[in-house]
Order: sequence, then C-alpha cells, then structure tokens
Amino acid sequence: MPRRRELLAASALLPLAGASRAEAVWPSRPIRLVVPFPGGSSPDLIARYLAEPLAQALGQPIVIDNKPGAGGNIGTGAVAKATPDGHTLLFTIQGPLITAPLLSKALPYDPARELRSVSFVASSPNVLVVPPSLGVETLAQFVALAKRRAGALNYGSVGTGSAAHLAMASFITRAGLSIVHVPYAGFPQVVNAMLAGQIHAGFMVPAIAMPQVKAGKLKALAVTSAGRFAALAELPTVAESGYPGFEATSWQALLAPARTPDAIVRRVAAETIRIVRGEGFRRELLPLYFSAAGTAPEGLDALMRDERVRWGALVKQLRIERE
Repeated sequence: MPRRRELLAASALLPLAGASRAEAVWPSRPIRLVVPFPGGSSPDLIARYLAEPLAQALGQPIVIDNKPGAGGNIGTGAVAKATPDGHTLLFTIQGPLITAPLLSKALPYDPARELRSVSFVASSPNVLVVPPSLGVETLAQFVALAKRRAGALNYGSVGTGSAAHLAMASFITRAGLSIVHVPYAGFPQVVNAMLAGQIHAGFMVPAIAMPQVKAGKLKALAVTSAGRFAALAELPTVAESGYPGFEATSWQALLAPARTPDAIVRRVAAETIRIVRGEGFRRELLPLYFSAAGTAPEGLDALMRDERVRWGALVKQLRIERE
C-alpha cells in the first residue's frame, strides 16, 4: 500500500514536471499574436509596434494574425480556446473584453474565465465633435442647445455598446439631455454622416476626428480623459467643463489564454512594460493619439474590474441591448 501511494504521488507530479520543462524552453517556435481587427486599424498598428521589439527580446518571431469579425469577438474567442502554452497571445481593445459580455449572453467565450491579463498597453481619449453648422464653440453651449432642442438632435457611434456609444450615453445621462442615438458600421460612416448634416454630435477617436477638425470641417469641443491630454492640450476635458470625474477612454491590452503558465505571463509582461515605457514606443503612438501605459498583469486586472462595474451599471440603468 505505501508503495502504491508513492507511485500515485510520483505520477501526480509528472504533468508539473512536463510543464516546467516546457516553460524552460519557451518560446520554442514563433508566437502567434492574434489581433481581432483588420490590418491598418489602431489595434493592428500598435500590436505591430510592440511585436518587433518583443520578438527580439523573446528570441522568436511574432506573427500577427488578424482575425476580424463580430466586433472583435471571433479573434478573441479563438485565443480563449487556444492551447495555453505561451505561443498564442491576444492584442485587443476593451470591447470584446468588457462591453460584449455585458450585451450578449451567447458569446462563444468568457473573458473573465478563459483569458488572463498580461499588460495594459495604451489608451486614448474620445473627442466630442460637432459640425460647425451647429453654431457652438464650447461644451456648455452644446448642452444648452441640446436642452433647447430636446429630442431633435442625434449623435452617431460605431455601434451599440461601442466605446463611443457608451461614452456619449454616459455623458448625456449625466447632463440630463435627450439626444437620439444613430449607430453606424464604422467611424468613416459616422464622419460622412456628420459632414452631410445627418447627425449633430459624436464621440470619436482622435485619429479619426482631428484631421477633420484641423481641416475646419468639424469642431472639437472636449476630450474624455481625466486630465488634459498632452497631444490635444488645447482641448478642455469634459470633467473640467462642468462634469467632475467624467472619464471614458479607449484602451488596448495584451492577454493570454487563462491557463498559460505564470512564469511565461510574467516574462512577457516584464518585456512588454520595458518596451511600452520606452521612448521609441511612445513616439510611435503619437500620430495615433495614444499614450503608453505598460502595467503588470494586476494593473490590467484592476482596470477590467473597474470597467465591468462602471459600464455594467450604465448598461443596466439605460437597458442597452445589442441591436
């Protein structure tokens, strides 16, 4: 009997020993970095800025695998189900991680259970823009106009539950406004609709909004960062314009399948932090109006907990459902 117990104990340790050997030689082949959005999108560009120096640090190529579709859910689900050996990673925005689970109970993955944090990489504020024909110069003037024309104005977003939609829904709720939401397939369509006078306002990512603002075709009123955003320092924040504490940023992060060994996650996180906090990476982000973060896994965990609570409360309060 004692001999059997010894054999059972030894056999129980075999998978752990195998895992330790696998970790010791990791990475043993190219790493697949899944980006659940098309080539040329901001997640794709930032993932590529990260991939090259990260590959050099880890000693294996990193292959970008664009898997767009369903608002990022297809690629995110693929990583959630991938073998957790450190050779598959995910670079994505908050939508598939935070808002998708809030709006759908039929997702093919559970980000809270099937993915684990590696690092919060970068973030960008939204910019509230309006057409010049609206005749407002400040956020206060926009609010006053919207109150005078309650129910007559509308705003565009890139879809129900998108960061742009939730940011605007949060703001108009806070300001006590009645403005109609009009969802579009993407930011180019939102811009075209605003230029054509079909919509009157919208939060947009700066990389899309600012070329139109600089050309005089749109008017920027405020940004949604907690404090003044360095690349748009001339614009006041929503918070300082009469709505203290208001913040709604778009962010991007690196994750792995849930059971990826801790030693591997920690190594990727450490190298990512070093790269992201470096001057070269920060320069790459400037044209995209993103600021670098670079956190340990716990930093991304905390961000996602806060976002789930905050946006979950708004979705419940306004009874927002996927259209």
